[in-house]
Amino acid sequence: MKIDHSVPKEYATEENRLKIFGFWIFIGAEVALFGTLFATFFTLVDHTATGPTGHEIFELPPVLIETFVLLTSSFTIGLAVNAMRLGAKKAMLVFMGITLLLGLGFLSVEIYEFTTYVHEGASLQTSAFTSALLTLLGTHGAHVTLGFFWGLFIMIQVARRGITPETANKSFIFSLYWHFLDVIWIFIFSFVYLKGMM
Repeated sequence: MKIDHSVPKEYATEENRLKIFGFWIFIGAEVALFGTLFATFFTLVDHTATGPTGHEIFELPPVLIETFVLLTSSFTIGLAVNAMRLGAKKAMLVFMGITLLLGLGFLSVEIYEFTTYVHEGASLQTSAFTSALLTLLGTHGAHVTLGFFWGLFIMIQVARRGITPETANKSFIFSLYWHFLDVIWIFIFSFVYLKGMM
């Protein structure tokens, strides 16, 4: 395996570069998935039947907490990648750990939010609106959950093996995934919650 020391470790081998390219293709597929979910939501947003509307069930404090926590986690994963490139293993692990804790915080608020919606009569079966809403939010939440465990496994590998071209590549790809989830959340915050509260 030929290693190029003139580039960051995550790009140091041909295999690493191909894996990053492949992951961008995967992100394209994820964009299509979430694009479909958003299109479905926008089509069904006014089909509330006898169920509640977004204006009736959306509450600003939990949504602001979720947004703050997830955007902060995007900053900390960026710090983790920076520490990785500097060869600072301990700092990298600390920032990745903070990122994952913030992800857990986000999921905790989202679970609270879901239980509140169900308590207020907004379940998957209530209306087309609530079905589309909970599917969109649930899909994003499932991605964050997957990201938490993925990041945890990468942290274990970095702790055991150190920052190698292989672990750097995995960590960098994970950071792309985490940033992608943050971008999707900005769209959810702006076009689902804020628009629904108006």
